[in-house]
Amino acid sequence: QVQLAESGGGLVQAGGSLRLSCAASGSIFRITTMDWYRQAPGKQRELVATITSGGSTNYADSVKGRFTISRDNARNTMYLQMNSLKPEDTAVYYCSSDTFPRRWGPGTRVTVSS
Repeated sequence: QVQLAESGGGLVQAGGSLRLSCAASGSIFRITTMDWYRQAPGKQRELVATITSGGSTNYADSVKGRFTISRDNARNTMYLQMNSLKPEDTAVYYCSSDTFPRRWGPGTRVTVSS
């Protein structure tokens, strides 16, 4: 069973950067595809980025070229480097495991001021 905890959110000005971390418990982390999702106020939760156990990545069009997802299997940790942040990136960011059932962290809030 995977348990997840995000950290690294905060308030940043437009154009700035943040790095989110997702610490995972459980020995299956290294064989599990992991995702970052976000949910902005009044909007549905959306998939931001995905990384497979082998390191293949995929991004939403809205963040391509600005965000980078990565993982350190030795540390059971996943990251989301967010650069050139925009006010529309403001949301609660969640890490999630592509398991059955899907697991979610409690989320970390990112606020980008204009």
